[in-house]
Amino acid sequence: MRFYKLLSVLLEYPTKEFIEHLGEMEETLPALEPATGEDRETLRTFLAWARSLPPTELQAHYVKTFDLTPDNALYLTHHLFEEQDRARGPALVRLSEYFTQQGFEIDKGELPDFLPLILEYVSTLPDMASARGFLEQTADVANVLAKNLAAMESPYAALLSIVASQGKISELAA
Repeated sequence: MRFYKLLSVLLEYPTKEFIEHLGEMEETLPALEPATGEDRETLRTFLAWARSLPPTELQAHYVKTFDLTPDNALYLTHHLFEEQDRARGPALVRLSEYFTQQGFEIDKGELPDFLPLILEYVSTLPDMASARGFLEQTADVANVLAKNLAAMESPYAALLSIVASQGKISELAA
């Protein structure tokens, strides 16, 4: 499910390697399933925007958008619990244990609720029903993030809208 893997990569910090492979990412769009034509166009537009910026400007935009603006944090439990809520820690532990039980390894130092990591996990699931079912749990937070980013007129808003819509598809099918 390369669609979710691509979304994962696009929501990661844009490293030098990421920037070098933007053209290759665009080449994968025509065969990207289960992306709709609208999803492909959204991804194409995002990739064109990313390629149009000098690397350091793209990186600065990412840091300003996600790292320096708490309302846009890509750590999902940040949006589900109050900052001092003691329930956040156990939620992170349960999610980490779930990934371990599934045989999905998390890089040391990464929190299990990081949206790109969750999308990477979803890309490993065996079928679309499982992927969308898992993403259903992220849809509300992804929708909040999409709205926050749209208010900032960030190109990342479109990516979060795609993530939110994937979880909503599962809800509609139920």
